[in-house]
Amino acid sequence: MNRKMRHYTPIDYAKNTVLKLTTLLFLIILYLPVINLIVYSFNDSKRNIVWRGFTGKYYEKLFENEVIFIAFSNSLTIAIISTVISTFLGLTTAITLWKFNFYLKKYYDIALLFPIVIPEICMGISMLVFFSYINWPNFQLWPLSLSSIIIAHVSFIFPFVAIIIRARLSILSNEILEAGEDLGANKYQVIRKIIIPFMSPALVASFLLAFTLSLDDFVVTFFTSGPNSVTLPVKIYSMVRFGVSPEINAISTLLILIIIICTYFSIRFLSKSNREHMK
Repeated sequence: MNRKMRHYTPIDYAKNTVLKLTTLLFLIILYLPVINLIVYSFNDSKRNIVWRGFTGKYYEKLFENEVIFIAFSNSLTIAIISTVISTFLGLTTAITLWKFNFYLKKYYDIALLFPIVIPEICMGISMLVFFSYINWPNFQLWPLSLSSIIIAHVSFIFPFVAIIIRARLSILSNEILEAGEDLGANKYQVIRKIIIPFMSPALVASFLLAFTLSLDDFVVTFFTSGPNSVTLPVKIYSMVRFGVSPEINAISTLLILIIIICTYFSIRFLSKSNREHMK
């Protein structure tokens, strides 16, 4: 006798007690260390062993620390410049792969995935070897001193931008473009009034994702940074070697806050893009 297979709905899964407990345990393991870090950033003690009371003095010391401010400004500068360049390269790459057919296109598609799937440590070592091989100059003038890190960040970030924008353009029907031309729009008007508004959610989302990837990158930055180009993640690493203090927790909390804000807006624009597509 054949039993009929039951089709489970999302509501059925939500009522499953084992699944609820598993999800809760997973969330606790995932977010408890982050919550602990944020809470102990307000601990009135130089060591994070025991709770000594609530204070915000480590945030005050943080903003008065010139070394940390320089490291943060370096990270912010690198993130902004590499994000702008990556967005431009990713946009042009996505449009090229979407609109044109050319020789070895499928192999270029595969090569575009390499910076994403290659482990970061391999990417960092390869960039280190590359800069050493070409004798990349050690600039002393800011922001040229950040040039090697910016190049390394762009090399592994722009494929993310290209993939997101191309995925958005792939659902744009040619019939819509042809309808615009039939209504009297020229190619410039088609681009300005149809293509750009259509891909704008993906463009903004990829921009924010690129900014987040660059801001919190450590491995690639560690191998390509010099004495005059210390970033915030690298600085945090150097401080952690001497012990975890509330000041380090405060830096990490601010960095987490920035990343959460960027990720939130990225997800929001991607969700908006999906809703518009469903309509």
